[in-house]
Formats: sequence, structure tokens, C-alpha cells
Amino acid sequence: MSMRTHTCGELRQSHIDTETTICGWVNTFRDQGKGLVFIDVRDRTGLTQVVFDQEDCNEDVMERARSLRREDVIQIVGNVEQRVGGANEKLATGQVEVRGAALTIFSRAHNPPILPDEHDAAKISEEVRLRHRYIDLRRPSMQRMLQVRHDLSALTREYFHGMGFLEIETPLLIKSTPEGARDFIVPSRVYPGKWYALPQSPQIFKQILMIGGCDRYLQICKCLRDEDPRADRQAEFTQIDLEMSFMNRDEVLKIMTGFVRRIFKHLLGVDLGTIPHMPWKLAIDTWGSDRPDMRFEMPLTDISEIAAKTDFKVFQSALAKDGGVVKAIRIPESAKALTRKLLDELQETAKLHGAGGLPWTKVTENGFEGGVAKFIDGVSEELAAELNVEPGDTILMGCDRWLTACESLGQVRLHAARMLDLIDTAAWKALWVVDFPMFRWSEDKQRWLSEHHPFTAPVAEDIDKLKTDPGAVVSAGYDMVLNGSEIGGGSIRIHDPEVQQTVFDILGLDAEQQAVKFGFLLEALKQGAPPHGGVAFGLDRLVMLLTSTDNIRDVIAFPKTQNGADLMTEAPGPVDAEQLDELCVSVHEPTPT
Repeated sequence: MSMRTHTCGELRQSHIDTETTICGWVNTFRDQGKGLVFIDVRDRTGLTQVVFDQEDCNEDVMERARSLRREDVIQIVGNVEQRVGGANEKLATGQVEVRGAALTIFSRAHNPPILPDEHDAAKISEEVRLRHRYIDLRRPSMQRMLQVRHDLSALTREYFHGMGFLEIETPLLIKSTPEGARDFIVPSRVYPGKWYALPQSPQIFKQILMIGGCDRYLQICKCLRDEDPRADRQAEFTQIDLEMSFMNRDEVLKIMTGFVRRIFKHLLGVDLGTIPHMPWKLAIDTWGSDRPDMRFEMPLTDISEIAAKTDFKVFQSALAKDGGVVKAIRIPESAKALTRKLLDELQETAKLHGAGGLPWTKVTENGFEGGVAKFIDGVSEELAAELNVEPGDTILMGCDRWLTACESLGQVRLHAARMLDLIDTAAWKALWVVDFPMFRWSEDKQRWLSEHHPFTAPVAEDIDKLKTDPGAVVSAGYDMVLNGSEIGGGSIRIHDPEVQQTVFDILGLDAEQQAVKFGFLLEALKQGAPPHGGVAFGLDRLVMLLTSTDNIRDVIAFPKTQNGADLMTEAPGPVDAEQLDELCVSVHEPTPT
């Protein structure tokens, strides 16, 4: 005999006059006196109201019903009836109730430290919620997020199965090849003094699978990065990981566009429509970001030629730099809303992202007023025409080398849009950003770094530039951006071993380092590698967008804190000396920095 015949969110008017057995947690308890006890029973599907009436129940059942408290786990057998006193329109089951005839108490909840009430969740600190995650997960919103996560995984497998992909697992214990974030490392008991690493991504293995003839690969996989604490980043996260052979960039993007459109259509009923491609340089130049939020306007405009006609030292100093520019954004109808306090806040945003400051002025019926108005008086008409301003607007400016000016002003654009409520939160705007630079120069390290990773191929027409002008090489990489969030990225990979060695050379890896870190990949590439490319989508990030949360810990069943701690299990924790001896590992105090 089944332990239950229906779930708590399943019962409808069509079930009236049938016997049901439901199981769940006591969500609310009301002893009305007069021989009536009302219980709302909850499972992950919803709530059902149960009525115990002493006219229908024996005294033993009534006594146990009166003893129930929040979060007790119970089973109820009873008859489904029309709800007395009118329907509860807030509940899917609100047309009916169950007349309890039998009650089994599986377990009692002893003074729960928190309750899974949505209206109380905001009052409870996240630390407390994470410490008692087994209760926090009972909240309907948490159950919904887990359901969406499951649905996304199921749709992913269905879509790519239909496209001929093979789901293949790759190892969790691999060789350490640090080239970016720190690896988590694992000591080997069998090989004392040697270490495994946990994968930051399956990147090399999925390329090896292509060389191995697997053609189309899929994996929903855990990735681990020992990064410094950052808000809404997790040390372990989940990727939808893909790789394809004999594909050019346009073919890869077509398949992945279809995937993302299907997700949002099936899970939200949203048609993302045609997803355009935008070159990286255009994205930076116009929107100040390689993941531009297109739900609002306010593009960046280059006013360098106009600024050069002024005597304003800030402009002249910026323009004197190699690649120096002056950029501006017009914020319509904002002059009154943008108080001096808010303008100072925007200035701090600009400084935080590398700018020296944030010149500004406001547009009135009499021309520019406030901020740097007196310094640009001689070009006011020309500037007003260039930016198409109207009275009541505010102009914000960024002055520095091109990339710094654009990116700092891009962050100001986002901050201003949020503070002025200019973002259409009901809109969904997706695009592919393409044609990234292949390398970026690190002033700190005095060497070239990969913009994506060292296995990204250059576009075919730039291969000859690798040895002569690395900074001018455009990569065959691509990122998908949705509402200003990067939800996935990838590239066409290098399949020529000579090109791969050249890239390693540019990145400062000598022959010995190449052999130690990537020798097996270079050897594999020499054995006949097909042209191939792939993508990795951030599953956690996708679920965040689908469920409208800005906290990544909400969409992971058992997340870590921002500092990488598991408060429920108290990990990381100590291990005993015997385990360390077996692994030939000793512990010492860190050297002060």
C-alpha cells in the first residue's frame, strides 16, 4: 500500500468525495475549540487544509491532532470535500479541504530554530539560514528554485540529445595546470609528495574528446576554483559544458542560440527573438562593457574632438595620453533627481573602476550649469548638438585612455540607471559579443595574458600576426550576454600544435613549462586534431535569471558562504594527525605577509 495517494498541492474539486492519503509537514496549526482543529499540511508541491472534527474522529485522533505543532511530519487519511466558508483563492488547492479521519505522526520538530515562512525569511540572517539549510530548503521559493534548476537540466539534456551530443563525464582528479584562479589540490597517498588538482573546468579534456573522435560532447559538471572571496561567487559551481568538432563559429552560435531561446520559451514563456552579434570593440566603445545591458539606452559618445578645443586641463591631460579619449553619456530628465550626493556616489564608482574622476554638468534653459560648465562654455553649443541634449538632462564624462574611459563610464551608466530606475526589469535582451582581443597586456606581470584562455584560436586572418603583433590579434571567442550578465562563453579552439606552441610562447611559457603543464595536449594535437569549438554556460547564473534572484546561494542546494565555508557541516574542518601522516602532509602556521 502506498504511503500517500496524493501530494499536498494536487487536490482539486475533481477529487471531492474521494478518500486521500497525504503526507507532509505541519505548516500552520489552529485549534478552534468547539471540537475543531485545522492543519495546513505542506510538501514541495503546495498546501492542503485538513480539518479534524470531533464529530467525525475518535478521541485518540483528536488528542494527537491537538498536540501537533509547526514542522511536525505527519500522514493524514481523510475524505476530500468542498471547502467550508468559501474558497481560498491564494491556494491552488483552495477550493477543497480534507476531513481528517486518521493521523500518523512520523516525527516531531523540537523547537525549530527557524521556520520556512516566506514573510520571515528576510528577517533571518543568511548565516542562520545556511546553518539550518534543511529547514530553509522547505520554503516554497527555495523548492521552486530547485525545481527550475531540475527543469533546466532536463531541457538541456533533451535539447542536446536531439542534436546528437554525447553526455560524457570527465575526471575530478586531474593534473594541476594553474593558469588563472588557484587550483584546489588533493594530496596523493599512493604517490607521496604529489598532488591532484580539482578541475577549474573540463576544458582540456573536452578538447581531448574531440581529438578522440567523440564529435559532440555535453556535460553538466562541477567546476572548482580557489578564488579570493567575492560576492555572489562560489568556489564550486556548475557548468553546462559543450564541445563540437568540424564547426565554425557561426554554426556553434546557431546551435547555442537555439538552446537559450528554448530554455526561456519553455521555462518562462519568453521569446528572446533574434539574438544579434556585437563586436567587442563596439560594445566597449558604445556601452562601456563587454557584457552590455541593453534594457535601457544612454550610449557613450566620443567627444574628444570637441573636448580638444577647450582649455580644461582634465580633458587635455587625458587626450595627451597614448590612446586618450573623452567620452560622455547623456542622462535624460535627470537634473533634479541627481543630487550632489548622488553625483558624488557616481564619481566614486568611476574612481573605483580606474578613472581619476567624473566631470559632469547639467542642462538648463540657459545652457550648461554646475560641475564643469565654466570649463566647457566655449564649446557648449557644439557639445549640446553632439549629445542632442534637452533642458533637464545631465551629462557625465570619462577622460582617460580609451579602455579605462569607456569601462569606468560604462559602470557609471549602470549605476545611474539603477539609482534612477531606468532599467526595464520586464525586458529580456540577449546578444553575442564576438571578436574579442586575443591577448591583454598586464602591467603588473609585464607580459601578455589570454583574454579568455590559452586554447582559444585566433581568427584565421590574424594567425600571421601572432608573432609580429599579438596585441592586434582578434580571437575566435564569443560570450553570450543576457540583461547585462554573462551567461556563457567559449571559442573556436586551436587545433594546430604549432599555433598552440606559439600562443604558449606569447604567454611566457618556455618549452619546459609547456611540456610539464600541457605536454599531453600538445602531443594529442600532433595526432590529428579536428577543428573544434565549444561553450560553457553558467547553470547557476541561468537559474538566477530564471528565478529573478540576485543571490547565487539561493539557487544552490548546499552553498558555501562568501568566504567558502559550509556552515551546516562546518567545513572546512580539521583532520587528525594520522590522516596527515598517511598523506605525508604537515601543517604549519602561514608566513606573515
